[in-house]
Amino acid sequence: MQYSELEKFIGDIYSTSAENVFEKYPDVRVFRHMSNNKWFAIVMEVPKKRLGLEGDEPVTILNTKCDFILINSLLTEEGFHPAYHMNKAHWITSRLDGTIDIERLKGLIDISYDLTNVKRKKKSKRTP
Repeated sequence: MQYSELEKFIGDIYSTSAENVFEKYPDVRVFRHMSNNKWFAIVMEVPKKRLGLEGDEPVTILNTKCDFILINSLLTEEGFHPAYHMNKAHWITSRLDGTIDIERLKGLIDISYDLTNVKRKKKSKRTP
């Protein structure tokens, strides 16, 4: 249920839909900016043991870019893990198994979207 809610949220707010960018891995779905093609959310299934959990059964996860200070705080909470297959200093993995509130996940997507968006250069305030 969480994935379908998040997919609808991303489509409604950011006007983009999931893409399968890896033919070899059809379960990996990427959401990216329309303007710069940068990824801001990745959803995939991985075996629980890849996250340091007990068992081989798959769990659906969400990777989002995040502020490193927030990452350290989130890692102390249930449902959050060091980024799976991404830069652990800048990304975090969230389990989509109901452990984390959907509104919190939406907030992480918002942060990730902003962090991966095109930065506009500020005009100089100096006068010639």
